[in-house]
Order: sequence, then structure tokens, then C-alpha cells
Amino acid sequence: MIKEVLKQWRVIVLILCLFFSFLAIGFNLDTSGVAIASVEEGTIAQLAGMQGPAQNLNLIKRERILSVNNNLINNIDDYSNLIRNLGNITTINIQTDKGNYLLINDLNNTLGIEVKEVASSNIRKGLDLQGGTRVLLEPIEAVTDNDLKDIVDVMTSRLNVYGLSDLSIRAASDLEGNKYISVEIAGATKEEVKDLVAKQGKFEAKIGEDIVFVGGQEDVTFVCRHDGTCSRIVDCVEVQVGSYSCKFEFEISLSDGAAKRHAQITNDLSINLSQGIGSYLERPLDLYLDDRLVDSLLISSDLKGQEATRISISGPGLGITMQDAIDDAVFNRNKLQTVLITGSLPTQMEIIKLDSISPLLGEEFLRNSWVVGLLALLGVVFVIFIRYRNLKIIIPMVITILSEIFIILGLAALFKYNLDLAAIAGLIAAVGTGVDDQIVLVDQVRNKLVKREDSVKKAFFIIFAAFAATVAAMLPLFWAGAGLLTGFALVTIAGVTIGVFITRPAFAAIIKILLKD
Repeated sequence: MIKEVLKQWRVIVLILCLFFSFLAIGFNLDTSGVAIASVEEGTIAQLAGMQGPAQNLNLIKRERILSVNNNLINNIDDYSNLIRNLGNITTINIQTDKGNYLLINDLNNTLGIEVKEVASSNIRKGLDLQGGTRVLLEPIEAVTDNDLKDIVDVMTSRLNVYGLSDLSIRAASDLEGNKYISVEIAGATKEEVKDLVAKQGKFEAKIGEDIVFVGGQEDVTFVCRHDGTCSRIVDCVEVQVGSYSCKFEFEISLSDGAAKRHAQITNDLSINLSQGIGSYLERPLDLYLDDRLVDSLLISSDLKGQEATRISISGPGLGITMQDAIDDAVFNRNKLQTVLITGSLPTQMEIIKLDSISPLLGEEFLRNSWVVGLLALLGVVFVIFIRYRNLKIIIPMVITILSEIFIILGLAALFKYNLDLAAIAGLIAAVGTGVDDQIVLVDQVRNKLVKREDSVKKAFFIIFAAFAATVAAMLPLFWAGAGLLTGFALVTIAGVTIGVFITRPAFAAIIKILLKD
């Protein structure tokens, strides 16, 4: 009987789909070490040649750190403890599964590497299941589809400056035609996301009312982001009791066009002589971020009429403790550097919805999803047992249900789709639809009043009608809720399509053979 089942072409198609799904999921048994999730630009890790993974790289193929200074790394705790205890070690040797890297420590113990647990498969967890921040943005002004694409590109560039790889930025719209930008970043806080993506990031350097240069690669050709060389935190002092101030400095290089504008504007300025301070031009270089004055820099008289291509940018950092002031200076510096590198958005953005999920809560969601899925499966098996009390029917049904789930997961891994709670709900809905169709098939095959061949055809007519109705009901959800329900609609449609064209025809062929006696 088994040989007869395996000869059925529908069953062969199902087995092939299961095999390719297995390859796409790519189960990984070696999870030693920690996986490199991102490498921040301008840090000692990036200067040593380390790079973050590409967004389309399979999870199990991400580079893994195996040891630091010959100390084996088994998990994230091992890695964190070693990095925290680097102390005054000047060189750091990191061995990965793809090579060795020698890092010159700047003694700030900020390697610029974000690590995660080594993935056991290529199945990607969405924000709901791994923690992070999701923000829904709406342009204040009317924008075109090309404008939305530009916004997505600038935002992606901003986040790539920080080496972030586990992120999703996409344009979305609702049924009323309103346009949005949806941003999901794993492991980021609300404040980081708000400052990185919600602000327009319009940077202008002015002398009086004349613009010398603006943020973006057209005017700014290089921004130093490497601590200790041309980017520093200096002048940390206690301003008054319970109030500290620091200052950040970093160098940038200007394009020839920006340098010529600097020469033309400064050529007409007079020189002020200040005893004990030096000689400077009568007007400073004012730095504006989103039309707010960030800092004013005195311009040395030596730069009058000169095409300066390399200048120093500075700004403040404040806090109630010295460390708070340093952290604020670093945060302000990083934000300003990012805007200088990427430029401004085409328009200002308004935050419509902002959600933050902790990694611990994400793990709880994942565990609950497994429990709910298992309980749903057991409930279905129990109902089927009460209905038929026949293992020849129950076992193929359970195998078909599990096959549909496995193939859906294989497709998600193949197309690198992040599974979130909405997608899991769609998975359960698709499986539930499949159980209904299998019951229709079994009942038609068991009907002794109709020829079995005709009964199966009649059953598939019902199944295709239900399939069309399900797809039609899911299509509006691609736009409903500004795309937040896309996962539910997409997985449901994928599930019922796999069922109608792959698993349920195979189930029908199996049932016809098993029940022919």
C-alpha cells in the first residue's frame, strides 16, 4: 500500500516540496560562538576589515565569532564578559569561522560589533518575536511614489551608517490612499528610532544668512567617525553642582563647490582681533539641524577667502553626571554625523504609531506561539478522532497539516520573510482552512452513493470555490492598517494556495488508496 501511495505523482510533488523546504530552512546543528549582526562604520572593527552581514544573507551563513584573544566564545554572555574586561589591552585578536582580525584598541572598549545568538535555521523572526521598535511615519506634505522611494533610501542609508542589518523599511498605504513609511528595527530603542528616522535631518552650515554647505554627499565628501583620531569627546567639566558639560569634535571634508562658496562668503568679512584669544572673522559658522541652532564656530582669520576643504565640527553634550554628559555628547555627535553623511529627507515626517517590544517579551510571544500552535493542532486531532475514529484518516490528515506548515516556513525562509504574530495568525488560518477541505474530501470519498472519481472532482470544485473566496477576502488586508496586516494576508494566501495545489491533491490521492477497501 505504501508503494502504491509513493507512486502517485501528486504525492511525489508533495515530497519534493518538503525536500526543497528543508533545504531552504537549512537547519543548523553547530550553534557555537556568536553571530555578527552588524558592524558600525568607522569603528576599530570596521577598520580591521570586519563587515556586517548583507540583508539578503541567509541567517545560518552569518559570520561567527569563535574566540577573542584565544578565549573560546560559546554564547553571548562569554562574549560580553570578555569585551567588558579588555581593560588596557591594546590589540584584540578575533577569530571567526571565516578568518582572523587584528583590532587596535582605542581603549574605549567600543569595538562597534553587535552580536546575536547563532541561528539554528534560516527562519527569520519578526519584531513581535525578537524585540525592537516599530514606527509608522506619515509625510507632512503630499508626496509621490518616487518621493517615498527617496525617503526609504535615505532612511536606509542613515541606519546603515550604524551598521544595522536587522531592519525593515518599506513604503505602505491604506485603503484611502494615504502614504506611510513603516520602519522596524530589531534591538533599537524608541528614542534611537525617533531621532534617526522621524526627523527630517536638514543640516545647514551658514555664515549670516548665506549657506556654506548642507548635509549629504554632494557637499560633504567625508565624515570622520573613528574615535581618538579625528573624532573626540573633549572639555568635560562640571558647570555647576549636578550639571556637567562635554564637547564633541570631528572633522569633515567638503566638496570643491562647498569650498568655493566658503571662500566667496568669507572674502567679504572683516577680521576681529581679540586679545588673548586670537584673530577671527567677524561672523561665526552657524550649524543648524532642522532649523535649530546646534553650535556656532569661530572662523580663524587664516581661512578668509580660502577654499577650505577640511573643517572641524563641534557641539555640546549635557548631563547630571560626567558619564551622562559624555553619553549625550556621543549621541548628539552620532546623530549629526549621520545627517551629514546621508543628507535630509525630502519632507518632514510625523510619527503616527510607535511600538517598542523588549527582547524578553518577544521571547515570551515566541513561546506562546508554539504553545498555541501545538494546542490548536491537538484540538484539531481530537475533533478528527471524534468524527472518524479511523487512523487511516487521522494520520494522513495530521501529516498533511504538518506538511503545509513546513512548506510555508520553507517559503518564508526562501524569500527571507520575517514571521511576526500577524503571519502566525495567518498560518493558523490557512491550516484551519486546510482541515475543512480535508474533511470535505474524506466525506466525498466515503460516500457510497456516488462514484469515487466523481466525488473527488465535486469536492475539489467546493475547495476551489472556498479558495477563491479566501483570496478575495485577504486582498484588501494588504492595504488595511497601513500594511500592518500584510503578514496575515500574505501567509494566509500562501497557505491556502499551497494547500489547494500541493497538499490537498496529495491527501486526496492517499485517502482514495487507503479507503478503497
